[in-house]
Amino acid sequence: MENYLAALAPEADVETTASGRRFGNAEVYQLRLSLIANEQLRELAAHRQTSPHALAQEWVMERLSWEAQQLRYPQG
Repeated sequence: MENYLAALAPEADVETTASGRRFGNAEVYQLRLSLIANEQLRELAAHRQTSPHALAQEWVMERLSWEAQQLRYPQG
């Protein structure tokens, strides 16, 4: 698997952080959830007819966008 991922990665030395693995121009992060949270995520994903991975990724991207917006235009 490591060789496969390495083959997909760009030839140039791309900066990475210690928190994730490089996959092309994206980072891979592991997320540990409690059993209850994992079941909730699975149920919500099934209800929305998507995968738990896709739903979690969507939520993270939405939250990042929201946080960036708050930095640009702080409330108060």
